Amino acid sequence: MTKPDVRTDEKKQHFDDIYVAENPVPFKERILDQLEYVSDNFNRQTFDRLILPWAQQNASAEKPLKFVDLAGCFGNTTMATLYGMDYEAIRNNWRDSEACKQIDGQRRFPATTTGIDISANALAYGHAAGLYDETIEADLNAAPADVQDQVEAAMQNADVVISTASLVYLEPEAIARLLDAFDKGAGEGYMLVNFLNPFALEKADETKRMLLERLEFVGSMASRHRRLSPLEQENYPGEEWALLEIWVLRRKG
Repeated sequence: MTKPDVRTDEKKQHFDDIYVAENPVPFKERILDQLEYVSDNFNRQTFDRLILPWAQQNASAEKPLKFVDLAGCFGNTTMATLYGMDYEAIRNNWRDSEACKQIDGQRRFPATTTGIDISANALAYGHAAGLYDETIEADLNAAPADVQDQVEAAMQNADVVISTASLVYLEPEAIARLLDAFDKGAGEGYMLVNFLNPFALEKADETKRMLLERLEFVGSMASRHRRLSPLEQENYPGEEWALLEIWVLRRKG
């Protein structure tokens, strides 16, 4: 896999080698463990407060909700939101290469899941473990037309989209295409997104404006994300934690 064609915040730590591993154990050891990546506790809390009651009321075995994890890598936030797993449960599930092969939990409402990511290995893991029913491998900043069509169709048909700690890697044009596709969908639909602090604040502001132009704001929460890496602490003196702003929005009308 090649590196995404994206202009990233060079003050932020990047984990390219972890994201292309064959299973999530390196992610667990170097990010969840070493950096105390606790943000999925708060993604779950926000999801449970603002989306879960609607999802459980509207999903059925005959009509499962379409759930999309956008740029979700190995699927930890799907484990948090769809399966209701907390930080410790995810860490335990990914404790070694054998334990991570299956998910130690059950989906909390009927859903068909689509994982969209640039990492073929992460998607293959998610599919093999049962997190993702379908996958789309895509560099969202530079996908060929046929792949972009698949991504936009998944977004348009989605009932729930989660995109956590990932929009910072996408160009504004790519974000706009994704939001426009979701906005075109029929019926009620929800999106949970994250904004990171102190990284790429101008891009976060621009993304918020795009979201509010297209979707209806439902609610938000501020929380810890993870500890800053040594590189990040050098770049942001006096800071120890990356913080998270979690938003939930829904289709207008």
